[in-house]
Amino acid sequence: MLRFVVVLKILYFTLPTVCYKPVIFMHGILAGKTDMKDLWGYLCKEHPGTQIYNIDLYTYLESLKPLWEQTRDIAAKMKGIMDNHKEGVHLVCFSQGGLVCRAVLEMLPTHNVDSFISLSAPQGGQFGVTSYFKPLLPHVTKEYMYKILYTWEGQDLSIGNYWNDPHHQQEFRDPSLQIYLAVLNNQTHNARSQDFKNNFLRTKNVVLIGGPDDGVIMPWQSSHFATFDQEENVLEMDKQEYYTKDYFGLQTLNKTGRLWTYGISGVHHHQWHSNYTVFQCCIERWLT
Repeated sequence: MLRFVVVLKILYFTLPTVCYKPVIFMHGILAGKTDMKDLWGYLCKEHPGTQIYNIDLYTYLESLKPLWEQTRDIAAKMKGIMDNHKEGVHLVCFSQGGLVCRAVLEMLPTHNVDSFISLSAPQGGQFGVTSYFKPLLPHVTKEYMYKILYTWEGQDLSIGNYWNDPHHQQEFRDPSLQIYLAVLNNQTHNARSQDFKNNFLRTKNVVLIGGPDDGVIMPWQSSHFATFDQEENVLEMDKQEYYTKDYFGLQTLNKTGRLWTYGISGVHHHQWHSNYTVFQCCIERWLT
């Protein structure tokens, strides 16, 4: 019996154990860290021992502040976490938070992100007035939204920072406005454009998740870097100028097998971070 116990102790201390990289969660617009609680629970269950950081900055109404300001503070917070984990980290970022996380990756030259999971984020921008926008601008249709958002005042609202009107691309790319999404896409003059591309390409895997029943991101394929064209048909990622000319590294990521897309039906925007099936099929495998 004693020999059996000794053998068990030896096995316990010598067999390899699974060590998961730390995971950073980033909430979406008009939300906070508690919105990620289900995802936290799934991860703790399936990957016990994972160190999880849940960013608690720019929550609820503060999430409407300009994204340049948000990115500055969130990048500083994430950099501190990354510096303490030289082995690398993963990012799981929801909705508007996914766009902020992408900006962090483009702006941090020493980031060590293994997997960046963009969960129903408007990576191609937004062109549609949904339940999030109507309380803020209740009487404005999408056709006239640019008149408000493509101004200095409109750029003080986070939504304006990624409003992508296919009929007003000249205004969207106006270098004097430095619209957040246009700058991240390297579609407007930016002295750091090559740095943005190099930094983004440090990411080992970029995982894009969205679906046709989202109901908020418009077009829903924006979660896969698509946009509307001038006829308001969906222009898929691989037809975008920023892809074909590889403005910030998307094509390179794809050609090197580091860009992954998932289109999942039956999931509303508010459900992506609480849907266990989505976690199992599209998220869990990237968080090792």
